Amino acid sequence: MILKDKVVIITGAGPGMGQAACRGAASEGAKVVVTARSVEAIEEIAHDISAAGGEAIAVPLDVTSMDQCHAAAKAAIAKWGRIDGLVNSAYYHPDWTPLIEHDIDQVLRAFDVGAAGALRMAMAVYPAMKAQGSGSIVNVSTLCTRKPMPSEGGYGMAKAALNHLTRHLAIEFAGTGLRVNTALMGWMMGAPLEAFFQSLGDGAEAFRTQRASEVPVGHIPTDADCAKAIYFLLSDYASEITGAMLDVNGGDWVAG
Repeated sequence: MILKDKVVIITGAGPGMGQAACRGAASEGAKVVVTARSVEAIEEIAHDISAAGGEAIAVPLDVTSMDQCHAAAKAAIAKWGRIDGLVNSAYYHPDWTPLIEHDIDQVLRAFDVGAAGALRMAMAVYPAMKAQGSGSIVNVSTLCTRKPMPSEGGYGMAKAALNHLTRHLAIEFAGTGLRVNTALMGWMMGAPLEAFFQSLGDGAEAFRTQRASEVPVGHIPTDADCAKAIYFLLSDYASEITGAMLDVNGGDWVAG
């Protein structure tokens, strides 16, 4: 278990990557602070982790609130006395329209949640991590910051800002023992993508097969498998890695 006894806060623990990361981190030995706006969802995840023999607490969190970010960090300290890792997985996706036609307020919200929200959480955990002399922050970003995709302009802009946050904090944290890295996710099989496929009706299976054939590994990776890269970046196996952008998208970033 590569995260044994590490205390990890995970934001955006709704359907998809966030909840997969919570469950997987716990199975790797982490003590998990499960956070999201949905109280019902995070309590279910924390309950499942505890029932399986792990340790987890559910803390309601809107990352656009600095006070709530501090409260999440304080909850981790109160329960376990330290914070070893932070996974910034919370995001907001504007409507699926061309960027030039976006509602600008939706674009700004994408920045507030995906980029500024990650910074707020980094600010909240920084004092504890600095005092420990160790800590790992993993920012969950997207393939579309390397390979722009139709109707993902506002979301991609916010995630591109998150990518820069990674690089900038890696420099600012020099000598502190804190590391910051990014995992660039692509198409992932999980609840959100399944819902999208179902919305396509009769063309769902044909599109699923086509999309899978376009990914170099030959299939659409699952969110649970992609989350394994996050555990690596949180772990001591990645002790010499900071400021990195790790593509976790089945090689989709090099495909035409």
